[in-house]
Amino acid sequence: MRLSPPNPTMASGSNSLMWFRKGLRLHDNPALEHAARGSDLLYPVFVIDPHYMEPDPRASSPGSKRAGLNRIRFLLESLVDLDSSLRRIGSRLVVLKGDPGEVILRCLKEWSIKKLCFEFDTDPYYQALGDRVKNYATAAGIEIFSPVSHTLFNPADIIQKNGGRPPLSYQSFVKLAGEPSWAASTISTEISWLPPVGSVGNCPTSEVPSVEELGYEDKEEDERTPFKGGETEALRRLRESMSNKEWVANFEKPKGDPSSFLKPATTVLSPYLKFGCLSSRYFYQCIQEVQRNVKRHTSPPVSLLGQLLWRDFFYTVSFGTPNFDRMKDNRICKQIPWKNDDDLLAAWRDARTGFPWIDAIMVQLQKWGWMHHLARHCVACFLTRGDLFVHWEKGRDVFERLLIDSDWSINNANWLWLSCSSFFYQYNRIYSPITFGKKYDPNGNYIRHFLPILKDMPKQYIYEPWTAPLSIQVKANCIIGKDYPKPVVAHDVASKECKQILYEAYELNKRLNGKVSEEDLKSLRRKLEQDKMQESKSKRLKQTLIG
Repeated sequence: MRLSPPNPTMASGSNSLMWFRKGLRLHDNPALEHAARGSDLLYPVFVIDPHYMEPDPRASSPGSKRAGLNRIRFLLESLVDLDSSLRRIGSRLVVLKGDPGEVILRCLKEWSIKKLCFEFDTDPYYQALGDRVKNYATAAGIEIFSPVSHTLFNPADIIQKNGGRPPLSYQSFVKLAGEPSWAASTISTEISWLPPVGSVGNCPTSEVPSVEELGYEDKEEDERTPFKGGETEALRRLRESMSNKEWVANFEKPKGDPSSFLKPATTVLSPYLKFGCLSSRYFYQCIQEVQRNVKRHTSPPVSLLGQLLWRDFFYTVSFGTPNFDRMKDNRICKQIPWKNDDDLLAAWRDARTGFPWIDAIMVQLQKWGWMHHLARHCVACFLTRGDLFVHWEKGRDVFERLLIDSDWSINNANWLWLSCSSFFYQYNRIYSPITFGKKYDPNGNYIRHFLPILKDMPKQYIYEPWTAPLSIQVKANCIIGKDYPKPVVAHDVASKECKQILYEAYELNKRLNGKVSEEDLKSLRRKLEQDKMQESKSKRLKQTLIG
């Protein structure tokens, strides 16, 4: 679809405001198209939100309290690209700064806006912002258009079909959802014209700021994420992925090499979907087009199309589940006596666990803001039910801040899943921090790149450097305990303890029908500590008797 200038003899329209929050694109943007129709002036607005963008000098790594510098840079690149695209068709991006609710309300008043358009978002933060602005706009008689275009389906429709509650399994979601209503329609891929931007009056505007202008130090010598933000890059990556029809047809998650970093084993389109630089609906149609032209292809849930359906499934469950982002008062979350150990959390976050496979992944997260989904599974399992038994909410917060594709619904859902708190309950199946990476990368090239201190360690010790004889450590210029940390836990012992705690917690949840109080969790923790002490005494006594 091509949006063209109106006939000059038509009756004049009015002033419209297009509020970009996500949806940072021109293709398949129903809110933008609606804002342009019948409007004399159109204000495309993005608000620099201190909630996400204000530098935090106390943060563990460069960035704000809620976003690492990689994601902030990716967002700014996306805004520059959006502004460039708007300028090509006679418009531009109006960049404002401040509390988005207050800023948008001021714009509605000062610019005499008659039509407000923005993409619907299930994220609670944006829901609250949207409600605040919609309440004012409704009272002021301003038309509001907020279409669902960030997902394939309207989560509210799926929940209604399911009797008012979200489906809690992928299979039931897919069965309820069926084929998207728009699937056979032609999606708009180009806008050739937009109404001009009017005078902004007293609203101080600027160009898209640089990271330095936001108050960040941008060190050129640091290894940066290779993924650049923006719709232009999103569509280029999409075309590149779709051009390999055999790869698209045979895509099968969870297969793929998590150690492949020079050429990642996935599309790496998730950051572009997160910011709406790429329309998930357009992506869906492109995959369908490939599948129609091949003899055979994989199917959901493992296919590429199936991954988009997973995304919608998680959006739907999160939208229909109060307190989805926490354990307490979350009706679909198992109540488990997780540790709140800040030292273990910091060792994991800062790549100091002493397990090279885990630490290399966390370094990639710090440097790139991205890692393969199986790598994410490994470090999330290690932090929670695999080894350290630290609360999944703590790990979620680290991912939420550092990932360039951090998405509220998907991030929380994945942590619920990988901690065996919801969706997936086979807690005896864990990712070994030693053997899992070795089967993909026996030489340890991934570790050598992200942990250069270990680059000269022989491959037979690269995943367990603490087992290397001292002479080997000296030759490799890496003394364990001095140049690289010793393991924070003994994996075999820790994983057994984690499984035992989860067994006890699951039994408690079953016995109390999920209505587990904080006191119940404290009692379970005390019991487990007493059992551990008794076991330790028995071992010491046995050793004494043997001695």
